[in-house]
Amino acid sequence: MDARLNLFSNPVAGKFLKYVVSAGKAIADSTLPASTRELVLLRASQINGCSVCVDMHTKDAAAAGETPLRLHLVAAWREATVFTEAERAALELAEQGTRTADGNGGVPDEVWANAAKHYDEDQLAGLVGTIAIINAFNRINIITQQPAGDYVPGMFG
Repeated sequence: MDARLNLFSNPVAGKFLKYVVSAGKAIADSTLPASTRELVLLRASQINGCSVCVDMHTKDAAAAGETPLRLHLVAAWREATVFTEAERAALELAEQGTRTADGNGGVPDEVWANAAKHYDEDQLAGLVGTIAIINAFNRINIITQQPAGDYVPGMFG
């Protein structure tokens, strides 16, 4: 499969992506645990069906020490016993923040309150930013049909 648009050679796409990546780096430097961030990135990408991001974030999480069991169970986190209550709250926030077009009326107060029990304001800002950025990347990759499977951890910086 060939991509519809080469995001790396197009000057407009390159400039746009530079800013989105920069925003992601600001979140990576936050106090939000990296393992939580990777789980959220993976779950939102699964929901959106973004194969490039599922490939990338599965491999990045594994390279950072995430276990295969937890990676396999992200899609079924509600029934899995391998996630902490804080991670479960982050995954629920990610799902609600990603499924806004499903007519759910936005993120319910109880979902936000549960996340706020486990994360401070800076970490919540990191979660919100992570969810927003991954949804943007998912849409960019889906619209332009970026192929998946060739990602190597660290290849983008």
